[in-house]
Amino acid sequence: MVEGSMTQGAGQGPEVERTATVRDFRVPAYVHETAPYAATGTHAGEAAPPSEEEYGEKLPYEENLPEGYTPTQRDLPVIRRGDTVQVAVDPEPIVVQQPAKGQGPLFVVGDVHGYLDELLAALQEKGLVDAAGQWCAGTSRLWFLGDFTDRGPDGIGVIDLVMRLSAEAAAAGGYCKALMGNHELLLLGAKRFGDTPVNSGAGTATFQAAWLLNGGQKTDMDRLQDHHLQWMARLDAMEEVDGHLLVHSDATTYLDYGGSIEEVNDTVREALTRNDAEEVWDLFRKFTKRFSFRDEGGADAVRSLLDTYGGTRIVHGHSPIPYLLGEVGSEDGEDDTRTAVEGPHVYADGLAIAMDGGVTMAGKLLVQQLPLEA
Repeated sequence: MVEGSMTQGAGQGPEVERTATVRDFRVPAYVHETAPYAATGTHAGEAAPPSEEEYGEKLPYEENLPEGYTPTQRDLPVIRRGDTVQVAVDPEPIVVQQPAKGQGPLFVVGDVHGYLDELLAALQEKGLVDAAGQWCAGTSRLWFLGDFTDRGPDGIGVIDLVMRLSAEAAAAGGYCKALMGNHELLLLGAKRFGDTPVNSGAGTATFQAAWLLNGGQKTDMDRLQDHHLQWMARLDAMEEVDGHLLVHSDATTYLDYGGSIEEVNDTVREALTRNDAEEVWDLFRKFTKRFSFRDEGGADAVRSLLDTYGGTRIVHGHSPIPYLLGEVGSEDGEDDTRTAVEGPHVYADGLAIAMDGGVTMAGKLLVQQLPLEA
């Protein structure tokens, strides 16, 4: 397939990487609303970046950061739900076509981040669940690419839905599965280690501080139960399905954990089983890296993963499509040229498919059947 995109736009968005430290950690009133964004201003509806007086000191930008420094403070902004585009659902039920034999069609879901209602609407729009939210897609296969919680209102509700659909799909001869995202690692760490200091690579940090600064919701923590923790800790980090290498992060750091899909998944699970705060922090730090496939050399980065783990294309979430396109709003909210996200973004010489439509920033929660039509 020729490289292209179901969205329009181009440019290079800034990559701001910061770390929450114990020394300077405070949670301003806007922490769940937005995040600072270098040079390009803010989008209409976003709060302004924190001033030096509000935060205590100026935050370093990427060019001043040491090698290996990762975005463990607020990495992406969040816009109030009232500013987002609501998904319109056709009242006529859609039926997913089933093959005469064998496995059904393959679907993938981008980052959900607690937006349960939007997820249900998107799944119903594709014919995967009915009006009651029950699985109705027979032998279809559904993969979630991670990041179920934080920023949005009902992360635990999202996890409960995915767990329920997994059972219902299996009973119908299909399946519903999920990958590990960096926010699953963050929530696990916040629950297990709380304010235990860890070495972030740029000072001392805590999981609790990083979780709050990245949109952690108290209601999610209050409702988090052992079976949720066990489910998250067992998630795979990557999988190859029908020639698609499914991962959460647009990063090459998976190569640090093994030379095969099975080895990577086992290494990640074993690290979580050992329950060492420093080891889990390093895992979270690496899963938080982004934009490895976007700029010059991005196609080669994709090929390094495909050559190692198999597949002909990578499908990922993590980095919202508007940021991959370098699109942000103007400082005063006028002349906003951001293109509405309507579907996945294909880039890196056609080798990468981005699935995070930016539901937390007035975008769209994407559910897409694969392969993409040429």
